[in-house]
Amino acid sequence: MKQAEEFFISVDVEPSGPNPGQYSLLAIGACTLVQPQQTFYVEMQPVNTNFQPEAAAIHQLSLESLAAQGLPAQEAMQRFADWLEEVVPAGARPVFVAFNAPFDWMFVCDYFHRYLGRNPFGHTAIDIKAYFMGKKGSSWAETSMKNLGPYFPAQNPLTHNALQDALDQGAIFLALRNQA
Repeated sequence: MKQAEEFFISVDVEPSGPNPGQYSLLAIGACTLVQPQQTFYVEMQPVNTNFQPEAAAIHQLSLESLAAQGLPAQEAMQRFADWLEEVVPAGARPVFVAFNAPFDWMFVCDYFHRYLGRNPFGHTAIDIKAYFMGKKGSSWAETSMKNLGPYFPAQNPLTHNALQDALDQGAIFLALRNQA
């Protein structure tokens, strides 16, 4: 049986706290890693009022504003699934790529299953930090953005805008992957 071609999608999320069981997913940014690059971004209505001030200070998203202007979670996840269906070539499978993928993936997986009953990514995720460790033989402590700076196109810190971070971390992954 022929294995499906892998199609890498860089994904970043901005939540209201550290886990999807108690906190809300507020924004998703994603991009393809092939040219012409295609992007996806959505801001979502919070599913509850739980938030950690540290999270809000990082991403600057307002629960009140998102409650009024964000998309309901089910609609947002359907749009993300539709976008994946549109950009992933026939016969290929989407592979989730993220900087600290366990964090981002747990929110995306939870929301896909909770609101659509399925996760288009399945159980596939590549963590850029772990990938860097393997490529460079580094320790986990050496996988900070500071140490990945040479692979970061503009040498700037992450913005915590989900789409911009997805684009930037995708560029890091491609740079690492293309190294001999």
